[in-house]
Amino acid sequence: MAPLRLYVRRALCVSASVRLCSVISPQVTSERQRSIRMNLQWSPVTCLRYGRPAHKRLDADDQPPAKSPRLSTEAGDAHSLIYGSSPTSPTSPCPRTPSPHQGPARIGPFLLLPLSERESSHNAINTDTGEELLCKVYDMVMYQDKIRAYGILPAHRNVAGIRDIILGERKAYVFLDKDFGDMHTLVKSSRRLDEEQACMLFRQVALAVAHCHQNGLVLGDLKLRKFVFEDEKRTQVRLESLEDCRVLENPKNDSMSDTHGCPAYVSPEILSGSAPYSGKMADMWSLGVMLYTMLVGRYPFHDPDPATLFSKIRRGQCCVPEGLSPKAKCLLQSLLRREPSERLTAAELLAHPWFHRPPSLQEGVPAEQEVSSAEQTVPSFDVEKDNDLFC
Repeated sequence: MAPLRLYVRRALCVSASVRLCSVISPQVTSERQRSIRMNLQWSPVTCLRYGRPAHKRLDADDQPPAKSPRLSTEAGDAHSLIYGSSPTSPTSPCPRTPSPHQGPARIGPFLLLPLSERESSHNAINTDTGEELLCKVYDMVMYQDKIRAYGILPAHRNVAGIRDIILGERKAYVFLDKDFGDMHTLVKSSRRLDEEQACMLFRQVALAVAHCHQNGLVLGDLKLRKFVFEDEKRTQVRLESLEDCRVLENPKNDSMSDTHGCPAYVSPEILSGSAPYSGKMADMWSLGVMLYTMLVGRYPFHDPDPATLFSKIRRGQCCVPEGLSPKAKCLLQSLLRREPSERLTAAELLAHPWFHRPPSLQEGVPAEQEVSSAEQTVPSFDVEKDNDLFC
């Protein structure tokens, strides 16, 4: 087997180990298995050992396609979209392609149970300790790129860290802490959040993004689904993973030309095709979309027709309900600026007065003002083409 190359430059938030296992099929149980354990620290130390064979039912052909829809545009052409499986809005059902592998699987000490709402992700139960984790499954050819950022980013409580990695012959199994649902689901079930709750949660989101930006990472595909809850009370939020982020070779230069992302969250400059653009400022636009959706219960830009949707986003004009507090309105308008240079940076966002005045003392959004513009409201009916625009 070819040598394993890991990108390790900083300690992870939880000391993780990499176990390289020649995963043996049930039909070939006599083959001996070799394992390599590597502690992902500043100076990795490798030692060889022999362990028990790890049997699995997951294989290269068993994994469903990635769930994240992708927006791909050539210069100036915002209509050349490549959509993945059906995403959705916070107020509409999300049809999912069922995984072809519905039963439990086993890899090392872990029993893997497929998560119907998250393709290529599994609930992992350590049968030795009873601990529950989240397992993400990647092809071997891409997993090093997927986990590279974890070795670069210093530990932060609002960013998930890797707990363990098990490598098979064709798949890599990356284990992270278990979560208790994502923010997209919370907004979908609540319709909208009051300012006090939104402020508490969104500040943690901003802390995670600021930490990434400060350390040379651009998240690139920010959306509510990317942030999950650490606790059952849903008060502590963390970034689910770093698998889609971009590592800046020069932290002071965030110029990008990548046009992947969720259409509902994509920024005007990405649609314009005038690359390169600032990756960090595109992230700040996406944060504005997230906050708007949390407070209002719908996306700021919506239309079932892709061309019309992108036209609205390019203009950068959205309706901000009157019921929001003045500071909340100010913050939204400071993030959803058509001109990237006029948007708040992540550090400036954290210094905004909305975070430093008790939201309970601010004016809330009356329930009867929840929907003020029919064309801006994300429909609750199921339209396949429309759902493909939202993540």
